[in-house]
Amino acid sequence: MRWSTLFVPTLRDNPAEAEVVSHRLLLRAGYIRQLSAGIYNYLMLAQRSLLKIQQIVREEMNAIGGQEMLLPALNPAEVWQESGRWDAMGDNMFRLKDRFGRDLCLGMTHEEVMTFIARGELRSYKQLPQIWYQIQTKFRDEPRPKSGLLRVRQFIMKDSYTFDLDAAGLDAAYQKHYAAYRKIFDRCGLEYSVVEADSGAMGGSQSHEFMVRSEAGEDLVVRCKGCGYAANLEKAVAKASAPLAADPLGELTLEEFHTPGLKTIAELSAFTALPETSQMKSLVMVADGRPVLVMVRGDHQLSETKFSGVMKAKDVRPAHPAEIVDWFGASAGSLGPVGVKNMRVLADLALEGRRNMIAGANKDDYHLKNVTPGRDFEPEYFDLRQVATADACATCGGALDIAKSIEIGHIFKLGYKYSESMGLRVQGEDGKDVTPIMGSYGIGIERILTCAIELFNDKDGMSLPVTIAPFAVVITPVNYADAALREAADKLYQECAQAGIDALLDDRDERPGVKFKDADLIGIPFRITVGKKLSEGKVEFVERWLRASTAVPVGEAVAHLRQRIAAGQ
Repeated sequence: MRWSTLFVPTLRDNPAEAEVVSHRLLLRAGYIRQLSAGIYNYLMLAQRSLLKIQQIVREEMNAIGGQEMLLPALNPAEVWQESGRWDAMGDNMFRLKDRFGRDLCLGMTHEEVMTFIARGELRSYKQLPQIWYQIQTKFRDEPRPKSGLLRVRQFIMKDSYTFDLDAAGLDAAYQKHYAAYRKIFDRCGLEYSVVEADSGAMGGSQSHEFMVRSEAGEDLVVRCKGCGYAANLEKAVAKASAPLAADPLGELTLEEFHTPGLKTIAELSAFTALPETSQMKSLVMVADGRPVLVMVRGDHQLSETKFSGVMKAKDVRPAHPAEIVDWFGASAGSLGPVGVKNMRVLADLALEGRRNMIAGANKDDYHLKNVTPGRDFEPEYFDLRQVATADACATCGGALDIAKSIEIGHIFKLGYKYSESMGLRVQGEDGKDVTPIMGSYGIGIERILTCAIELFNDKDGMSLPVTIAPFAVVITPVNYADAALREAADKLYQECAQAGIDALLDDRDERPGVKFKDADLIGIPFRITVGKKLSEGKVEFVERWLRASTAVPVGEAVAHLRQRIAAGQ
């Protein structure tokens, strides 16, 4: 393509509304323009990159036996009601009615529709296994769209679904997707890690996320520098750091003491001159309408994901202030486990074996000294807390690192959540009905592009991996009006086309500096500059990310380019 004919509306200054690097550069480089909050127009450069990403995804999905479909974005309410997710999705789902008053929604994901197809068509175990996938626009009524394409209301997903006869079949399908996802992200040039994750609203027994480390991320990932263990913070486990002060020895008697106006662990720690690790934090949670008292060490935070898993609850929330007073006779800040009989009491494993700690007295402005779990109250012990940086790896004891990350893919073992609730059955080998077991596997297409920009950028713009860049090379004559330079540039452009290389010819009547800045901004990985060295039979070959420049004979430039593209892949 010739730059002079293209619509590439680059900007010189950073847009004020852009908060993260990828958002700024997508706007400045003329890839996207916002239509409204969380809804973007993808201009030519973005579309070329996104189509290349989709093709990589398509090739790797086909390689594991995936069959591509395209399902409606507009779904009837009935299929979502069958699975129970019509209500569970809440305000995140776009809902509407047709002219006859029938409820519809815009699909956030397609487990229900895929199961609907399978229920109508699959009859026998001989038809299994199946891998069905699509690349489709999805919708989420995001309450706070931000960070460009990272948190949006309309986005493109590759979602695939597997149907197997038994758990062994699901294991095989899961591993196929795991391997395919690694190939996809490797081919897209990303630096990523695979982490254990929670399945959330998707349901299921096992899931992994594919994460790119970035300050633009909204997920926190725990990694072990020693053995490579990695998990989402909400799911991660670790050995708790040692208390900062040893527990007092002996069987000390409970002692109530006055703590006027003290509501926080930090205030209590300062008042008692004991570290937060010597305090017990009392949290009142409500799980599916039932109150639960949760005890964690004073310096620890509760993981609501772990708590939800322990309680097997769909709806979890902190108790309201009025509820707390009604149940405990005291306000938050003075609560404790001693004497609590009207609800379950859970304690994090870090409290097991501790003694003579401090907890609330269930009396406003009073606390208790010498509270010992197992003597003064009998909790149920579970892993309930979020991992902290001072903790040690549960596997090898190594140091842990917690960093912001962006999720680019997520794979789930769904189990029987949808096939059971929606009545999917096939005839087994023995003639009896069998419920197929399912898996679900998603990739955020725009997120791959966004993460590449977050990873590979500098003060001048972005440098996309060659496999997903809108063009592999830009051919830049410093003066296209010069006949010799024009002829050489045109010939190089034609040679690239013959070699099957996506080339952009910058034939604009602009100063060389403007052309170079634009090329650096929009992320093209290679540039061939046709300038003064042409008199020596050479052109300048520039690698954008390395900032490396080499003089190459003009007749060898395309061959050299092909070598560098192959090395980049």
